[in-house]
Amino acid sequence: MADYSMYIHFYKQEQCVTVAKSGQRFADGVMQNGDYCVGFEGIAPPSSDQLYPEVPEPSPAGTPGEVPQPATPNDVQVDIPAYNPNDDPGASPVPMRKKSVRFSESEDAEMRDNDSPNLNIPDDSAERLSDTSTAGDDQSERKLLAGQKQNKDTLFFRDNKRRIDYVLAYEKNDDSKSEEKKQQKRECYEENLRYEGLELEYEDRELSQDGKTFYVKIHAPFDVLCKYAELLCIKMPIAYNDLEEEDDGRQCPNPMRLEIEEDDDRDVFTAPFMRNRMKKFMIPQKKEEFFHHAVRSRIVYTILERCRYEDDKRKIGIKKMLNNGSYSAAYPLHDGPYKSEHSKLTHGYKNDRHLLFEEWARLGKWYKYQPLDKIRQYFGEKIGLYFAWLGFYTNTLIAPAIVGFICILYGAISLGQDLTSQEICGSNITMCPLCDQRCKYWPLDNQCRYSQASHVIDNPATVFFAIFMALWATMFLEFWKRKQAVISYDWDLVGFEDEEERPRPEFESKVSTHRINPVNKLEEAFLPFYNKVPRLIWAGLVVLFMVTLVLAAVFAVIVYRIVIVVVFYRSDLGLISERAKLATSATAALLNLVAIMILNKMYERVCYWLTDMELPRTQTEYEDSFTFKMFLFQSVNYYASIFYIAFFKGSFVGRPGDYNYFLNEYRPDECDVGGCLIDLCLQLAIIMVGKQAYNNFMELIFPKLKNWWSRRGNVDQDAVPSQAYTRWEQDCDLVPVPIMALFPEYLEMVIQFGFVTLFVAAFPLAPLFALINNILEIRLDAYKFVTQYRRPMAARAQDIGVWYNILDVLAKIAVVSNAFVIGYTSNFIPRLVYLYGYSPEPGVSMRGYVEDSLAYFNVSDFQTLSIPDDKIGPDGNNVTICRYQAYRHPPGHPNEYEYTLHFWHTFAARFVFIVLFEHIVFLIKNILAYLIPDVPHDLHDLIKREQYLTTEMFFSNEKDLQQSMDQLHHDTDGTRHRHAHHHE
Repeated sequence: MADYSMYIHFYKQEQCVTVAKSGQRFADGVMQNGDYCVGFEGIAPPSSDQLYPEVPEPSPAGTPGEVPQPATPNDVQVDIPAYNPNDDPGASPVPMRKKSVRFSESEDAEMRDNDSPNLNIPDDSAERLSDTSTAGDDQSERKLLAGQKQNKDTLFFRDNKRRIDYVLAYEKNDDSKSEEKKQQKRECYEENLRYEGLELEYEDRELSQDGKTFYVKIHAPFDVLCKYAELLCIKMPIAYNDLEEEDDGRQCPNPMRLEIEEDDDRDVFTAPFMRNRMKKFMIPQKKEEFFHHAVRSRIVYTILERCRYEDDKRKIGIKKMLNNGSYSAAYPLHDGPYKSEHSKLTHGYKNDRHLLFEEWARLGKWYKYQPLDKIRQYFGEKIGLYFAWLGFYTNTLIAPAIVGFICILYGAISLGQDLTSQEICGSNITMCPLCDQRCKYWPLDNQCRYSQASHVIDNPATVFFAIFMALWATMFLEFWKRKQAVISYDWDLVGFEDEEERPRPEFESKVSTHRINPVNKLEEAFLPFYNKVPRLIWAGLVVLFMVTLVLAAVFAVIVYRIVIVVVFYRSDLGLISERAKLATSATAALLNLVAIMILNKMYERVCYWLTDMELPRTQTEYEDSFTFKMFLFQSVNYYASIFYIAFFKGSFVGRPGDYNYFLNEYRPDECDVGGCLIDLCLQLAIIMVGKQAYNNFMELIFPKLKNWWSRRGNVDQDAVPSQAYTRWEQDCDLVPVPIMALFPEYLEMVIQFGFVTLFVAAFPLAPLFALINNILEIRLDAYKFVTQYRRPMAARAQDIGVWYNILDVLAKIAVVSNAFVIGYTSNFIPRLVYLYGYSPEPGVSMRGYVEDSLAYFNVSDFQTLSIPDDKIGPDGNNVTICRYQAYRHPPGHPNEYEYTLHFWHTFAARFVFIVLFEHIVFLIKNILAYLIPDVPHDLHDLIKREQYLTTEMFFSNEKDLQQSMDQLHHDTDGTRHRHAHHHE
């Protein structure tokens, strides 16, 4: 009888266990047979007793050498040879390391129902693989090889072959009663990691630099990587890109180009990895190099995230182990030191971390392009996308920075020709007091410098710049979509959210309801609508309360302005009273900045709690929900005071003789003769620059201080090898990467984008300040990630998420905002109305504008509360008539103190300008958005070529399988013929 072999795939949730009988090993061809998935090649059909082998009764003691595992009464255990898919199908049997497979007979029916693997959380009785080479008594394993420690920069186990993919660290308090529970959780958790196929190695605290930290080093074997690469649909290379044009080497020299060789990830076509089609992938001779470190760490983290540490299905994941103190840290290792004692010109780069530090994280490389492919490979696609977006945004800021500077330069050059500021500086007009009682009559020429500064900002070039910035925002977003499409294709991110992203373990463990997925027909955790709505309503109410709290803080700052300006005006010190408005604006802006920082810290914790309560299904949904709530709060926090100054300040003051009062004592804050534009500019500059300075300190100086504090007792003693400060210890002392590490980075830039676009008419230098900040920001963020932070898990993301939608909304609001700033806040429209309607020389001269814009007031008509104590004017005479800025009839007119026709003409002109500005700019924006395609034309060919190669790979595999089936039937017929001849 012919020798044969078979192996059966038992599908139990995400686990796929290969059972092999003795005999020849065959290629992983697959066909359905009954309830199991059977692979075979060139063999006789298996009999029922071979397909469903009898299983011996479980031994009470378990398998010798196996790590103890809690077992249910119905558990059975079978020892079987491990199948190696890389072996030659025709090779003769060779001794293989034993693996143990556990599954419960009571769950056999459930195992059969799941005909494809997924990443649902396994039950306690689900099958697990145990590596007997790492299994054994936990305490005996921790008694490591006596003697010296490993080389301080090693990235491998003690055998110098198995790479360290992840590290767990913890400290043990022997006197603590809760330590026993933590130890039990760690032992159970580490056993389950070994059952998943991971290999562990321990470092005792006696060998640690601080003498109190234990380290657990984790390695993922190649077969485990292959298994999870298939489950996670990770795309791997299948063929070189044969469509790209060859570089003829005749490019012009570019000083911004990096002088390093980029990896050729963009030069290959990729497809989702499948073990039964492994020969179709470009696996190198050293198969360990097939999965680069970012993929390895992501796979290991997926396992860490889904392993249990107790029987309860909600007790899963490394996050909870960190939160309950069982472990103090979990992180992948950096590639080595980021500095070298040797020159990179003679010895090259020691590792990728050293390369990134030298070519990317140093401030001296501020003018160089970023090595985005290296960043992606080292930190993952999510961080790579952030730096790609930040670099693109920074590059596009160059044009508006130049144009804004030219507008300011034009305003400064044309200052000598500005008749308005000349009339103010040379006037002898007496103005009405700016506060009650203690304030004096003042001369208009006190506003000379203020009016000159206002002209530098408020001039005809400002209107052009506002239109330019509205169109720039559209161009930026449209071209970023094109850039993002190319990056998504190059980095295999297309379809990630639909095909690769899995539910969060927290979602699966907390949700008790399930449904059948309409796409793949598998059971999955599902949060019903009736359960989701109350969570969203409660979150919305809390967010509304927090936004109200922010508005209350803004109102408090407004009250501060109203009260303090009176105090400053009443001061006996001339230096303070003469600059009361400026001092009030500066101190109020600083106070607002402090309130913003305090409220940010408080609301961030509330936002985390609300998002956890909502139970988003995937990590992308979690981050989008968190981002939306945080930005809604932050936008109110940062922009509310600016909107007040731009559109409401001075609107509720009233007029002399009929002032409005706050708390029956204080007059509302009002604008100066030159308008509120300087106040708005000052508020923008202080908040924008102050916020960026604070963030840079928190992002750079604070982590350096924390790292210094962590390493203060860990002195590297190279002279004593047994005390070497190893790589895992060095990385453990670094600052842990925050859970939402990129959120504050994106938020800072998006808030900045709002400053640059929403109120650019009041602060044309905002793009220039943003450009300078972002050049530093790229290098500071790079320095922080390369040198100060632990290496983050290489997370993936399809795009920049909900941030793009927020940017798009800001770009649309910016059109309306700038229209109102120009038409309502600035004096641009009143000047035009006067020039073409009321000037003695229409369309030619602005002479007489200041006189025309000031109304007359008889001081005898003052309210009792408003009568100044000092009735002497600047010229030393008693004042009978004072002036104020308004278009009202003079005293003695039949409609005294009522609005003049000039006022209504100006009001109508403002309204018409705002409507025309909005419609014209929105029309041009929509035309540009239509003309710029979202995906470059060349990318379509690359996508079609990759799809063709992927389809060919499937078809070729099906042809191979059909040939195997034909051979099987041929051999079966021959076997039957021989059996019949034998019986005869």
